[in-house]
Amino acid sequence: MTASPELGTAQAASPELLKAVFRRHAAGVAVITAQQDGRPVGFTATSLNSVAAEPPLVSFGIGTGSSSWPVVAEADHIGVHILGEHQQDLAATFARSGADRFGPATDWSTGPEGVPVIDGVLAWLVCKVVARIPAGDHRIVLGQAVAGDLTGAGRPLLYHQGRFNALRD
Repeated sequence: MTASPELGTAQAASPELLKAVFRRHAAGVAVITAQQDGRPVGFTATSLNSVAAEPPLVSFGIGTGSSSWPVVAEADHIGVHILGEHQQDLAATFARSGADRFGPATDWSTGPEGVPVIDGVLAWLVCKVVARIPAGDHRIVLGQAVAGDLTGAGRPLLYHQGRFNALRD
C-alpha cells in the first residue's frame, strides 16, 4: 500500500513533532489549583478532559518538573477552572514560571475542601483526586467532581498555534 500524495512526508515521532502537531489543535484553557499547608499553587492547563459522567470524572496532565507538582502529588482535592476569553492575562500569569500566581492581580478565595477557587471564571469544579497515572515526564491526574459552579458569564478562552484566542462567529 502506498501513501496518498495528500498525506505529505511522514516524520519520525519526536517531542518537536508532537508539539508542532498539537499547536494545530485548538484546546480550551483551564487553571488547575491546589493547596498545601496554606500555600496555594496553580498552573494553566490545556490538557483538561471530561472522562466520564457517572461518576463525574475529569483528567489533566502535569509535568513532574512543574513547580505545582509537589503539591498536586499530595493533594486530596484540586480545583478546575474554565477560563473565559476575557482572562488571557490570568492564563498567562498561571502559565509563567516564577509568576506571583495568587498575588493581588488574582481574585480568589478558599472554596470547598480548602481548594483555592478563582473568581470570575466561566465555571469551576472541586475534584477529589482518585488517581495519578505515570505518563513519561508527566502524570495524568484523574479527579472526581464533588462540587462546582457554572454561573460565570462569557465565552471560553482557547489556545491555538501557541497563543490564546477567542471563538469567532
